[in-house]
This record gives sequence, C-alpha cells and structure tokens, in this order.
Amino acid sequence: MNGVVDVPTVTGSVRSDELGITLMHEHIFILAPELEDNYPDEWDADVQVAAAVRKLNAAKERGVNTIVDLTVLGLGRNIPLIQRVAEQVDLNIVIATGAYVTNALPLPFTFQDPNGPVGGREVLIEMFENDARHGVADTGVRAAIIKCATDVEGVTKDVERVLRAVAQVQKSTSLPIFTHTDAASRRGLEQQAIFSEEGADLGKVVVGHCGDTDDMEYLGELLAAGSYLGLDRFGLYNLLDFDRRLDVVLRLCADGHTSRLVLSHDASCYLRWGARLRDLAPDWHYTHLIDEVLPALSRRGLSKADIEQLMVANPRNIFEAGAIAAPTERSN
Repeated sequence: MNGVVDVPTVTGSVRSDELGITLMHEHIFILAPELEDNYPDEWDADVQVAAAVRKLNAAKERGVNTIVDLTVLGLGRNIPLIQRVAEQVDLNIVIATGAYVTNALPLPFTFQDPNGPVGGREVLIEMFENDARHGVADTGVRAAIIKCATDVEGVTKDVERVLRAVAQVQKSTSLPIFTHTDAASRRGLEQQAIFSEEGADLGKVVVGHCGDTDDMEYLGELLAAGSYLGLDRFGLYNLLDFDRRLDVVLRLCADGHTSRLVLSHDASCYLRWGARLRDLAPDWHYTHLIDEVLPALSRRGLSKADIEQLMVANPRNIFEAGAIAAPTERSN
C-alpha cells in the first residue's frame, strides 16, 4: 500500500481514502468545437450543463462518489464547462491530460514540429506536464491521470509519438496512464511494449476497453506484464454482449486478478452523435453498473468484498501509486 494521498479534482483535492465508488473511465462532454461553434443546432451550453448535473446527481444517488473524465485533446476537453457542472454536484470529478490520437484523428497541423517552441523538447511532454503540475490553462484544475489511444490501425507515427510522450510524462510525474485500445487487434500489447521501451511503470497503466473481448490469453498477457485491465464499456454491447462481459469479469476474478481490474461505462452526458447511439445502446449511462451489472455479478457469486475491491480499492490504489509531487514552477 502507498498510503493516503491528495487527488486533484475539478473543485479541489480530495483524500484518496474518500474517493469511494469510482467510475474510472467516463466522459462528461465530448465536443467538436468547430461544429458546436459553427453549427450549434444541437448544442446549447446551458441546457447541456443542466442535463449533465442531472445525470451526475443520479449517479451520486446510486452511491457513485467519483467520476474520472478521460476527455483530452482530440475529444474537445473544456475545463471551464466542467467547472460549471462540478459546482452543482456533490461528486468528485477527476480530469485527465494527454491526447486521443488515431489514424482517423491525427495530431493537428500545429503539432507537426515535435520540438515546438520549447527549445528542442517534445512539446506534448511540456503540455501534459503543465496540465498535471499546474493545471489546465488558467483554471487551476490539475490532471490526475494521463490518457492515450491506439485503435484498429495500430501504432501510426502520430500514435507512437503520443505514446512515447505519455510514457515520459508518467516517469516525470508518476501519474497513472489509462489507454484506449482496440481489443480485437490486441493493441494493448503494443502500448505496453512502447511504454516499457520508454521506462514507464506498467503497474501504473490501465489498458482500456479490455472488456470488449473474451480472449483470455490476450488479457492474461496484459496482466502478466503488470498492468490493470479496464473493463470499461458496460452498456455498449455491440462488441461483446452483457452476459459475456460478466463472464470475463467472473473468470478474471476467479483466476485471482480482482485487484487488477476496474469497471466503468465510457459513457458521456453529451456526444454530438450520441443520441443516435444511445437509441441502440439504452444502457449506456452512468448508473448501469450500479443498477444492473453489479447486482448481476453478485447473483453469479461475486462477493461483496470483491465488488468493493473493484469499485473502491482498485481506483484508490491506482491514484495512490500515481500521486504527483507538489506543484512546481510552470515551464515557459
């Protein structure tokens, strides 16, 4: 055990032993600012903030105490908007730094010079470190976790650059990493390999979307390297149905891996095309785990202690192992 630490949230730090039931992979707003600003037919900030408050309060009423919002560059992160929500809910919101970069979403043109304006140092590292040590822009809200992605196309040039930058930031800040992967193509193994090459600690990595597969050999390889598995798409059953996702959790727990798993939804309050997706995935929301998944796991033999481990102890351990040092002077 690493001991109690302070975890930065949108409204200030909270003790790690007060995080409570934690959803480790969610979003509040996934935005495309060029669309929201220029074609605002579906976007009204006041309406969407009020809707987010209602949805988060519903999660709080079910016992959820902390939401980790993994919205980063490429997904429209907007911290002032999140602050408006956080001020109206009795629930911790933890934010991330990093970038969601895939073949379909490459780095913007402005990032094509990796050395940028900081004297030969990878500009992504500089940006992510500042988010973690000092806060995003002038909000004062510090990131407590790092996000990156590898999708079907694998490790493209831009993806590799982000993965290596994220690994370097983990080394300099100690923050945990949470990844997006395509489980069917076993992309988590490529991520682990690159993180290892850069000297990152795989024990502070959560490989995301592992619940999209029941390839137990693949999941076993990820666990053997020391990482956590994110079983984090409950409510999205197009890749793996409800019962098979439960089977994966139960098999991993039976094999002794309960302490290396986190459960979540990867849901959001607003996603421009999300209304159409939610018509196809009606269970894709913040309370599905509490209302449906955990009771089903309990009926199938998962103990109360196991559920406490999955939903409370594992998130706490991740943040305690990845506690960042006190803020230092901002880089120019």
